[in-house]
Amino acid sequence: MRRPRWRYAKRKLAKSLLPLFAPLVLTPFATPVNVGAAKPKPDMRKIRDRVTGYKLMKFNQVAFNLYSYMNLQETGLRFEVFDKALAGYYNMKRKGQVSDKPVITIIDFTKSSNEKRLWVVDIEKKEILFNTYVSHGRNSGQEYAENFSNDNESYMSSIGFYVTDNTYYGKHGLSLRLEGLDEGFNTNARDRCIVMHGAAYATEDFIEQAGRLGRSLGCPALPMEQHDEIINAVKGGTAIYAHAASDAYTSQYLDHLSAMAELVSERSKEIAPLNNT
Repeated sequence: MRRPRWRYAKRKLAKSLLPLFAPLVLTPFATPVNVGAAKPKPDMRKIRDRVTGYKLMKFNQVAFNLYSYMNLQETGLRFEVFDKALAGYYNMKRKGQVSDKPVITIIDFTKSSNEKRLWVVDIEKKEILFNTYVSHGRNSGQEYAENFSNDNESYMSSIGFYVTDNTYYGKHGLSLRLEGLDEGFNTNARDRCIVMHGAAYATEDFIEQAGRLGRSLGCPALPMEQHDEIINAVKGGTAIYAHAASDAYTSQYLDHLSAMAELVSERSKEIAPLNNT
């Protein structure tokens, strides 16, 4: 007799979560000296550390599998950057700050502006939607972005996690408003009018003429021939992560444990409807 699909799905979920908890079940906490002796209390701190370690390992495994499946390494995106972007996405989702559109935009400011350093990925379809050039602020650096600011009139790029908002038509054509989420790093994006837009200086032709990509007043400017399509793909509450080599940068969205909890919750919801079939 054929088994119900929901039973198979439950077993699959349990199997995927087993590595988190199996060592705690299979490893004894202590061995009693004799029958009459009192058993020592388990070290709860060590247990918590062990569970934390397995959860981190599990999230990194999920991230690496996705990274490998999409062949992101071949496009120049480092796993470290993708792993942070994915953790941020799930934490933003956990807080209800992003829509159901499973799209993440990643900008790696550690790369030369002469390289394609912006990626838009669909983690549900496991596809790279776009990989192209993106400018940085004129006061952030020449070929490389080395300085960042959250201040008005700094004309620098801001790093961290953003959520996309609505679009409008301005002097650069179709433009996309951004909401910065990392306090002290990009939360003035609205006041600074930091938006995603197209620019003639964000093209390969400009690189050939000037030796580097053109620079903005702090906005992530895209090639004119792609900006409409990219903006329409990421508008409406999707996640953006702008990465940089900054020792000062910290973010609540880089909590991998909370990200793992959201990931488990999401998979459980995917299985729940099968219970009623």
